Amino acid sequence: MGKVVIGVDPHKRLNAVCVVDSRGQVVASDQFDNSAAGFRELKKFWRQWPQRSWAVEGANGVGKHLAQRLVAEGETVLDVSTRRAALARVHAGGNGRKTDDTDAESIAMVGLRTSGLAQVRPDALTVELKLLANRRDELVSMRIQAACRIHRDLVVVLPGGVSKRLSARYARQVLARVRPRDELGRLRRQLLADQVSDLEAIDRKILAINKQIRAKIKAAKTTVTDVFGFGPINTTRMLGDVGNVARFKSRHHFASYNGTAPTVWGSGGPSQPAVNPKGNRKLNHAIHLAAVTQVRSKTSEGHAYYARKVAEGKTHKEAMRALKRRISDTVYRHLVADAAASAERGPGGQVGATPTASATGSTPTAGSSARPQPGPRSKATPPAA
Repeated sequence: MGKVVIGVDPHKRLNAVCVVDSRGQVVASDQFDNSAAGFRELKKFWRQWPQRSWAVEGANGVGKHLAQRLVAEGETVLDVSTRRAALARVHAGGNGRKTDDTDAESIAMVGLRTSGLAQVRPDALTVELKLLANRRDELVSMRIQAACRIHRDLVVVLPGGVSKRLSARYARQVLARVRPRDELGRLRRQLLADQVSDLEAIDRKILAINKQIRAKIKAAKTTVTDVFGFGPINTTRMLGDVGNVARFKSRHHFASYNGTAPTVWGSGGPSQPAVNPKGNRKLNHAIHLAAVTQVRSKTSEGHAYYARKVAEGKTHKEAMRALKRRISDTVYRHLVADAAASAERGPGGQVGATPTASATGSTPTAGSSARPQPGPRSKATPPAA
């Protein structure tokens, strides 16, 4: 029996599966529950074809759980984007009918015929980093809310309130000076003391998760921290949200994903360049923080680049956007270099992958998976163009 490609259209409750041979003929199709029992049935199903590979739609989205389980079983899994699968379904005809079976068949055909698809790798580390980054963001948001509530109530018991930069220790000191004389005042002081205790608990959690993040980034052996403005917190967000850098064909694709690449806007005439409000805003924020750090440091080349752009007549925002794009390019080069180093180190290093050939074994087409060579890295060096 020849080699087959198993296409999977993943859903929340079930996974639609279609098997095609090397000629593109459908061999079998079925649906399995997205559960432990359903996965055991799927294992019995796929063992019919010893020579097999997988094509999973959205292996970084809704299909991530299944894709990672298949990789853990030693299977070869290719990531098929929703756009590619939709185009394959439209060009296949069928009067535009869309069902789980036709979707799974389209995904399998993309895996069979398309070169340069990214191969899914184990990504336990990047998932951990994303979870830590998300949890820290939640804790910071909770701290802001707790501090705002303390400010709100301190204004009532203390004329004029306190300074904006409020710490739990300072709030305790202020509260110790409050001496209410009536029952209402004592109740307010008691509730304020509870809120300060909440703030202290949140601060302890933030310190603990910061320690976790620093340990994980050290274990990741990433060079993204060499980019000026990327400390452990910013790097955690970058690695966690990017995941497998092989998803991005070039630095331009990566810049489009993180929102630092410009877009065009217009109708009924020439389109005009415009700011890109889309993309991953968390990554965009991380790059923005790095840009602000570089501009504030007068010894960094990022500050010199920003000043040069302003001297050319660009506004502050335009110069910042140009600097953010350059930072995006440099971060991309570091991610690619980390992925290459991880592949050399083998399992245990930072997760990374390079685009693979299609399931038929053909090599990627020219330009489809080209990567720029990593440039020199320096803590004080801003991204190169």
